[in-house]
Amino acid sequence: MLDLKNKDFLSKENVKSLAPSIFTENASLEVSDKYTHIPTSVVIDDMEKLGWKIVDAKQVKARKTTTRGFQKHLIVFRNPDIMINGKDGDDVFPQILLTNSHDGKNAFTFTAGMFRMVCENGLVVSTKEFENVKIRHIGYTFKELQEQIHEMVERLPLTIESMNKMIQREMNEKETLELAEEAIKVRFGETDIKHIKIDFNELIQPTRKEDEGNDLWSIFNVIQEKIINGMFEYTVGKNPRKARQIKNFNQDIKINRELFDLALNYIS
Repeated sequence: MLDLKNKDFLSKENVKSLAPSIFTENASLEVSDKYTHIPTSVVIDDMEKLGWKIVDAKQVKARKTTTRGFQKHLIVFRNPDIMINGKDGDDVFPQILLTNSHDGKNAFTFTAGMFRMVCENGLVVSTKEFENVKIRHIGYTFKELQEQIHEMVERLPLTIESMNKMIQREMNEKETLELAEEAIKVRFGETDIKHIKIDFNELIQPTRKEDEGNDLWSIFNVIQEKIINGMFEYTVGKNPRKARQIKNFNQDIKINRELFDLALNYIS
């Protein structure tokens, strides 16, 4: 699970303890001759020059000994000087999620995210608003990074606009349950969902006062938080089960983005 709710910035020592592969100084022996090794730590330094500091870091488990130290990793950046002021204190900090690896299989990929203060919940922005930004290892420059991050920040008004439209969009009971049903399919898939029973009325129940309301923004946040954090139960056959929290960051980002896409369908 992405720890997007972290309020404190991490030191390099903290980051290294969470994801040592970030600081690997050499590329895997399996990379091609055209591959130029740029340690993720170099990008960390460059991001800090642009005002973006680390709030979380993770790495996937190495499946083979030959991939250990070179595996895919994630860093979550936040700029303390950039915040979206929401209604009634529902403020949001934009975040940038960087993924990379040192095995030649991944470029530097930057994804837009948000940290919602009122519930300390993390969201990943839809691809309809923010396409992934990718920078290849070959020919990496600080100038290119600066331009790409600047472009992402310039697109923030689109997120503000979407948030406001979600807040203004009142949902009826049929639409709310429809959104919940589609969201569960994102978590389990079209095939597995046929064998699962879920109380959708429970899934849409707010867990805090701030999320009470019939507007799309509140309903989306309730559903998103429960699905990502495993805050619901379901039945397979006659066996009741407690949903598991999403811990794999690749899956977390994928589900988050697809849920955001679903919500946007109600304002387009």
